[in-house]
Amino acid sequence: MDAGSEAARGAKGPDELRREIERTRHELGDTVEELAGKMDVKARARARADELKDRAGAMSVQMRSSAAHAGEVGKQHRTQLMAAAGALVMLAVGAAVMTQRRHH
Repeated sequence: MDAGSEAARGAKGPDELRREIERTRHELGDTVEELAGKMDVKARARARADELKDRAGAMSVQMRSSAAHAGEVGKQHRTQLMAAAGALVMLAVGAAVMTQRRHH
């Protein structure tokens, strides 16, 4: 290999150089845009606040749904508890009456 052919292989033609420059400009533009986005503190704070607001709204809906479900379950158990308490009162009254009759 001679020095002339090495230089010919290593040298880039004008079209290839233009494409490389264009690709570098495009990458640089993307990088600048990304950095500008990171520097826009107000926009990032606004986006984060919107995200938290959406999450809080979803949690609120979920909590209301859970509370409604708990209320329904409570109503069902309350009815059963009242029936059981009524039965216990009836048994206690019956036992007291039976005890009174035995002593008289």
